[in-house]
Amino acid sequence: MDFEFTPEQLDFVAEVERFLDEHDDPEIFDLTRENMAQIVDTPKRREFMAEVGARGWLGITWPKEHGGSEGEGLYEYLLNEALAARGGPQIGKGVGIIGKTIIAHGSEKLKAEFLPKILRNEVEFAVGYSEPNAGSDAASMQLKAVRDGDGWMLNGQKTWTTSAHFADWYWVGARTDPEAPKHFGISLFLVPMDHPGITVKPIWTMGDERTNEVYLDDVWVPDDYVVGEINKGFQYISEALDLERFTLFTYSPVAQRLELLTEYVRTARRDGQPLAADPVVRQRIAQLHTQAEVARVLGLKFVFDSSTGGAPPTTQASEYKLYTTEFSRRLADASMDLAGPGSQLRVRTEDAPMAGRAESTYRYTVIDTIGGGASEIQKNIIARRGLGLPKNF
Repeated sequence: MDFEFTPEQLDFVAEVERFLDEHDDPEIFDLTRENMAQIVDTPKRREFMAEVGARGWLGITWPKEHGGSEGEGLYEYLLNEALAARGGPQIGKGVGIIGKTIIAHGSEKLKAEFLPKILRNEVEFAVGYSEPNAGSDAASMQLKAVRDGDGWMLNGQKTWTTSAHFADWYWVGARTDPEAPKHFGISLFLVPMDHPGITVKPIWTMGDERTNEVYLDDVWVPDDYVVGEINKGFQYISEALDLERFTLFTYSPVAQRLELLTEYVRTARRDGQPLAADPVVRQRIAQLHTQAEVARVLGLKFVFDSSTGGAPPTTQASEYKLYTTEFSRRLADASMDLAGPGSQLRVRTEDAPMAGRAESTYRYTVIDTIGGGASEIQKNIIARRGLGLPKNF
C-alpha cells in the first residue's frame, strides 16, 4: 500500500482546513479535550456538525441509496484527523457504530427513521454496553430483556455511558436469552433517553470529563426498535467495536503533543545547559518519533484494509488501538518526566511547561487505554484472531 496521499486527497484536506478556518470558535474547538472527549456535547458543537453534514461529509462512506457518497474510507479518516487536530468534535458513533450497523442489519423502519437524521446531525446517541460486572468483556452483560407482548421489558444497570446526559437515543445491549452461551444471547435495542424508566447519574473521570451510570427500570421497547435479529446483538457489537477502536483514537492530537514536547526540549535549559544536549533526552525523543511513525502507518493500514471489502479488520483495529493509546500514554509519561516539576501545573497555566498540556494529557491517556476495550482485551484479540493462539494459554 502507498502511505502518501494523492493530489485529490490533499485537495480534500485543504478544503476541510478552509472550512474549519471559517468556523473557528473556541466553544467548538478545544485542544485540551482529546480523543473520547471530542464529542458533540454542546449546542454549538451540534450546530457545527450539522454544517459538516450539510456538506455531505458525514456520509462519505455510506451507500448512495442511504444518502451517502460511497467514497473511500480514507476521506473519512482525513476528515476525522483534521477535526481532531483542532480539538473539534469528531464524526463519532452516530455515523459509524449506529449508522453503519443499521445500514447492515437494521429494518427498513429504522433506516428510514434514523439514517437521514444522522446525516444531518439531528440526533445524538449514547452507547450502553459496559455494566458494573461487564466492562471490556461486553459479552458478560446481564441487563435483562424479557419478552412482554409485542416488545421487551428492560431492567438493569449500565455504566461508563459517555453521552447519556445529552443524548437523544440509547443504543443498548441486553440479554434476551439467559440460557444461551454468553456471546449468543444478546440483542440490541434503541431506546429514547427521555423514557421515564431511565435514570442517569454522573461519574466524573480523572480526565475531568463526565461519563454516566444509567439505570433502566421497567423500560418497555417495542419490537420495531430491536436492531437486527434477536440474540445476534453481540455479533453486531463486535463489528461496530472495530470502528470505535479506530475512530475514537485519532493520531493527529498525539502527533501534535509530540511536536509540542519536541519544541520544548529544543528550547528548554536545565542547570544552565540546553536540555537537547543531554544524550538520554535525545534518545528518548528519537524513540518517541519512531514510535509515532509506527502509530501513523498502523492507522493508514487499517483504513486501507477496511476499504478492500469483506469482514471488518478486527485484528488491525485492535493493533492500532493498543499501540496508539499505549504510545500516547508513554508520550504523556515522557512529557511529565522531561518537563520536570513544572509539568504538574494544571492545563492552561501559561507559565507552565507546554502551558500545562502535559498534566492534562497524563490524566486523559489513562482513560484512552481503557475506553473501547482495555489494552488487555486488545492483546487477547490479537493473540486469538491474529496469531491463532488458543483461548487458554
